[in-house]
Amino acid sequence: MAPAGHLLRRFFGAIRPGPPGREDETWAVAGLSDAEQALWFRMSNPDRRHAVGVARAVAAELGSEATQPVLAAALLHDVGKVVSGLRTPARVVATLWWAVVPSAYAEPWCHASSPWLRRLGDYHRHPELGEQLLIEAGSAPITSGWAADHHRPAEQWRLDRRIGTVLKACDGD
Repeated sequence: MAPAGHLLRRFFGAIRPGPPGREDETWAVAGLSDAEQALWFRMSNPDRRHAVGVARAVAAELGSEATQPVLAAALLHDVGKVVSGLRTPARVVATLWWAVVPSAYAEPWCHASSPWLRRLGDYHRHPELGEQLLIEAGSAPITSGWAADHHRPAEQWRLDRRIGTVLKACDGD
């Protein structure tokens, strides 16, 4: 689970209304393909604001190594959350729930007859669901791979360790 301070910052950031600023939005979509842009605009305003902050920090940290696929990875790492359709209050519940319930229970919940349980399961599986969305969008392997790997331990990452370390640090969770 992410540190409490990070979760509090994300929560208070999530209750602020509106999309990212015009300059940030323009900067973000400039490097995304049309299919990736469609996914970007499906993301919630709080997720897009968070993602722009992550991508700007990655760009500052990596400089010329912040290639288009790396920045797209920073911008779209949480895109799988759109599948669950949960909004901020339900995400708070889901985050707390998955902090105490073993991950092994997530997969069966994704097929539960209860829509609420299914959405909880989908929220927990957002990394894998995001990877699938990005593969279907034709994203670079580093972009789709980071969506899947961003909550995994470093030894399970499929991308360059240095780039992954920067992406993880800039994401803050």
